[in-house]
Amino acid sequence: MKKWVFAFILVILLSYGISQLNVKSAGEDKVDIENGSLPSEDSQMITVSKEQMYQGDLLLVNTNYALHPAGVRKDIVSLSSRMDLVKGYGLLDPSIQLSQSVARSFGEMVEGAKRDGVEHFLISSGYRNAEKQDQLYRDMGHDYALPANHSEHNLGVSLDIGSSTAKMDDAEEGKWLKKHAWEYGFILRYPKGKEDITGIQYEPWHFRYVGKAHSAIMYEKDLTLEQYLDKLKETKAMSVTLDNQKYTVAYYPMVGDGATVRVPKGTHYEISGNNYDGVVVTVSA
Repeated sequence: MKKWVFAFILVILLSYGISQLNVKSAGEDKVDIENGSLPSEDSQMITVSKEQMYQGDLLLVNTNYALHPAGVRKDIVSLSSRMDLVKGYGLLDPSIQLSQSVARSFGEMVEGAKRDGVEHFLISSGYRNAEKQDQLYRDMGHDYALPANHSEHNLGVSLDIGSSTAKMDDAEEGKWLKKHAWEYGFILRYPKGKEDITGIQYEPWHFRYVGKAHSAIMYEKDLTLEQYLDKLKETKAMSVTLDNQKYTVAYYPMVGDGATVRVPKGTHYEISGNNYDGVVVTVSA
């Protein structure tokens, strides 16, 4: 799938060393989790409703899985009216909207890049409501756009990023993103060579927020969101350590109108649906 926005290339470095990252998966030699469960004395079982399957950072939205109304972020803001969020980067269009929390994470990423001397980022597209997506689809056709509720832009967590100085294949912004976006919870959603998996042509400008634990695992293992969710279903659990903080990620299937999941007592955790058959619990310890 092509876009009218930016023609630029980001090369995924499969051999890039991640000194801060240590990933372990159930079913592999480096296992340190059993079935994605916490010790019973430190955890409890709770039931989450089917509605939760359609909410969270890991929703898979594509030609096969439509966005549920509950999946749209509730904190969508117009960035041009929130200049407290727009620091260190430009907006190609004053009408650009985005999840406020995702915009904050993007701002942190821009600040990180600036510390490395990289500071010419642009956002060219963000959140689109169903009406705007439908209009884009009718205007551009299926080779250039997705139908309403089948585009990640309808979630509010995806954005198209460019540089104000050059095409991204030449710009320092592109080089920096391909090395560091994962550190801030973002993934390059439609990487080169994965078109048969994502169903979308290489889009080096399209980044999506998924959360730091998930982006770290996906980056280190060279997984698309589709592959990552499949891997979680296969292994049941994965763990990752970032800056001495350990995260346990576990998949639970939705059975009927709910899913029974194990969560810690007195420890932070997050629950995200995958938008089609289950939920993912992420525990930080």
